[in-house]
Amino acid sequence: MTVDQKTATRARLRAHVTSAGRGAGAARQKAAAALVQAVGKLADAAIDHVLLTDERVTSVAEAKRRLAGEEDTEALAGKIQRVVVLAVPFIRVLARGARFTKVPWVMIASSSVSIGVAVRTGVRELQVLASLVAYRLEQATGSPSDPALVKKVAVDLYLKPKRTPDLTDDRLRLVRLTRKWILSGAFGRDTAKRATRALDAAEKLDVGELAARWARGREDAAP
Repeated sequence: MTVDQKTATRARLRAHVTSAGRGAGAARQKAAAALVQAVGKLADAAIDHVLLTDERVTSVAEAKRRLAGEEDTEALAGKIQRVVVLAVPFIRVLARGARFTKVPWVMIASSSVSIGVAVRTGVRELQVLASLVAYRLEQATGSPSDPALVKKVAVDLYLKPKRTPDLTDDRLRLVRLTRKWILSGAFGRDTAKRATRALDAAEKLDVGELAARWARGREDAAP
């Protein structure tokens, strides 16, 4: 093989590797988007399930008692399983690709079981928090709570208990929620303390003012 032939062969190999890398990157992005979408559907369904009932969590003390009891997520089993199926490959790839950091063995050995437990726990925490938020909004306004507002406030508090929910942006922070649930399972993290802080924050919120700002924002956005 001549020098020119070797050079041409190397060039073809580089082009093939680059193309394959781009294809793999696009596939990962598509899979990530599917995972976030699945988490969004699960969060929506979880909170809708709570709001469709007349039963509400009326205090932080009651919320803690419910979280300490048995989980009831059977109605969401299919959506939870969908999230788990999409999440497990990501965790395995992340563990294999961690070249410069020490990855805990619990992460490398994580399975659909550990991630499933974390997601089910997270769903239950979000449901209880949403129920308390809905109760406080209904008490403050004297009318049924807006499901979109309940979801926005609950998700924001669940992720950042120390921050007042930003109602200027009505999008749910689904990428952050996905990371929280999936990595909690991968690393074996306990989310109970953060959930408790979110419940405490929900009880202290000026929900009447939040509801008024939300209504004004909707009126301004209307055509």
